[in-house]
Amino acid sequence: MIERYTRPEIGAVWTEEAKYRSWLKVELAVCRARAQLGEIPTEEVEKLAEKADFTVERIHEIEEQTNHDVIAFVTNVAEYAGNVARHFHFGLTSSDVLDTAGALQLREALDLILGEAKTLTLLLTVMALEHRDTVMVGRTHGVHAEPTTLGHKLAVWAFEMERNLDRLSHAREVAAVGKISGAVGTYANVDPKVEAVTCQELGLSSSPASTQVVQRDRHAEVLSAIAILGSTMEKIALEVRGAQRTEVRELAEPFGRGQKGSSAMPHKRNPILAERLCGMARILRANASVGFENNALWQERDISHSSAERVVLPDSTILAFYMLSTTQRILRGLQVDKERMIENLNSGGGIVFSGRVLLALVESGMSRDDAYRVVQSAAMRAWEGEGGFRELLQGDEEVRERLGDKLDSLFDPSYALRNLGVVFERVEELKGRLEDD
Repeated sequence: MIERYTRPEIGAVWTEEAKYRSWLKVELAVCRARAQLGEIPTEEVEKLAEKADFTVERIHEIEEQTNHDVIAFVTNVAEYAGNVARHFHFGLTSSDVLDTAGALQLREALDLILGEAKTLTLLLTVMALEHRDTVMVGRTHGVHAEPTTLGHKLAVWAFEMERNLDRLSHAREVAAVGKISGAVGTYANVDPKVEAVTCQELGLSSSPASTQVVQRDRHAEVLSAIAILGSTMEKIALEVRGAQRTEVRELAEPFGRGQKGSSAMPHKRNPILAERLCGMARILRANASVGFENNALWQERDISHSSAERVVLPDSTILAFYMLSTTQRILRGLQVDKERMIENLNSGGGIVFSGRVLLALVESGMSRDDAYRVVQSAAMRAWEGEGGFRELLQGDEEVRERLGDKLDSLFDPSYALRNLGVVFERVEELKGRLEDD
């Protein structure tokens, strides 16, 4: 399923070919570092870099015998490199290569995710400003509350996405760490300067202290940041799903020409993209829990983390990238029914303006308890279909005496939205920051 829905660039990060290319890049960087420090001849390292190569098929053949992927890789490279291969993997342990190369792959995947996340954030700011005056009812507990605007909902999501960008950027920095420190991290057979020079060439930070592996709190942070990103997209998708319900019909995800919603019911237009995002967000959260489990290993290292990481790191990054693309697809094709929004806002004869009426009665001199009783009674009767909320209030003699002609003005949503301008000023600022970045 992942291959079907994934754009090629993110999938290419995690192919076996890409993995072994990253290993080779690290191994050759170590050799160049050793040459720079005068440990081995520069000309032999240059010859090694020129001749070193591999094939995935041959590595698999050797691994069938050795049952060790790094040994199979090193053996295959030696078949290409010949004599100078004696410098290859000298003094290293497998995890020096695996973890440092893994950091390169993870950084590349996060760069792609960050690019898509920034695009989504910018899209949300544009849509927030576009819909700043698209009035609709706000809901709490799923029940009508007070007026809001679609633009305000989009603004909330935009600022949450900005926080996701911050989390992902920090996670990228935390993940972009290599180690060339040997079997238990003590630099027993490798000069610490080799690690420093190698990581500098690769654009990575050097782990300040490591065991045989880079510590997995880093990977847990990456998976957590991705899971939080997924929860934001789930939030957006859940809003679309709720608003696409037959009883609501305020929003709808795109529905293509020729698309069919049900094999049995031709009338169906189901929010399948939004539902898909909600399901995938669950996978990201489950994978994040694997990251927590992987942090505690026996002493200087076991390999209980390794098999799990081969699944959760590619899957989480690929899923997050796909989800970002799909969220943009939903938003770019989002169908907004403004008339239906106003109709829902005014359902029950304007019940959502009960708070404004309550305050107006209190301002007129009525006690708060009495005002609440009068307004709640009219609202409950409106819910039960005895009449419209506004009409029921007009029929109350005390309300009529206290509010008179002022009552109609209390049912204007612009009052509830009069201070929203400050939010959209902040959205404009966020949009500017994203465009300048």
